[in-house]
Amino acid sequence: MTQVLRVWPLLTAMHRYDKSVSTRNRGAGTDIDAPILAYLIETRQGRILYDVGCDYRKIADPALRERYYTQRARPLPVPQMTDEQRIPGHLARLGLLPSDVDVVMIGHLHFDHAGGLCDVCGSDIHVHADELEAARAQADLGYFQDDFAGDYRWRVQRDEYELAPGVRAINTPGHTAGHMSLWIELPQGKPIVLAGDAADLTENIDDEIAPGLCWNDREDMALASIRKLKALARETDAAIWPNHDIAFWRTLSRGTAWHA
Repeated sequence: MTQVLRVWPLLTAMHRYDKSVSTRNRGAGTDIDAPILAYLIETRQGRILYDVGCDYRKIADPALRERYYTQRARPLPVPQMTDEQRIPGHLARLGLLPSDVDVVMIGHLHFDHAGGLCDVCGSDIHVHADELEAARAQADLGYFQDDFAGDYRWRVQRDEYELAPGVRAINTPGHTAGHMSLWIELPQGKPIVLAGDAADLTENIDDEIAPGLCWNDREDMALASIRKLKALARETDAAIWPNHDIAFWRTLSRGTAWHA
């Protein structure tokens, strides 16, 4: 039986970029607004945070912003993020502190998903071994090395496993070497699948379109992961939640939490 009590979607920033970043070989020249989401999962055994958003300092400080985003061979669009959107701000509004988070599950280590590790550095950090290896080797430009170079309590994983009864880590490589999604059994209603960047948009799921960036150009691996999530959703009657879809976020944000 699931031990999940509530799930809170957290908007950590907004990003505007060319649509082809999310849909491989589709949408070039069209800018889209994309939410950068994290999720707090409260269970009877503790609290799990899936992803942590960006490092706010690299956005707020002009010198750091230039260094990490604009003064690059291939400049990156700068996310729009406020101090209140940092993970500690979200936790504070729920009456919590970063120390109240027991486990941080990082779907992958790109800057918009792992930059906020500096705000929750006292928690156990779960990550796939292949992901950590690829990130440290700078497999692509989405990794900011100092985002994950601190003295973190890594819990390196390889197999799919339960973080708590009703919360299961799912291997979904393709966008990155060791990407992981989460399957969550809610106390009421359908289970949900947090796709992470295995599926940025509903379009990735419906049309089986790989993300624009694929590890080592392994589009086949990314598509296999999308199909794996769709099969899991069919088998468990789950809903797949895309990670950067503004229309989906607008629907999601009408609620405050999913709970018993």
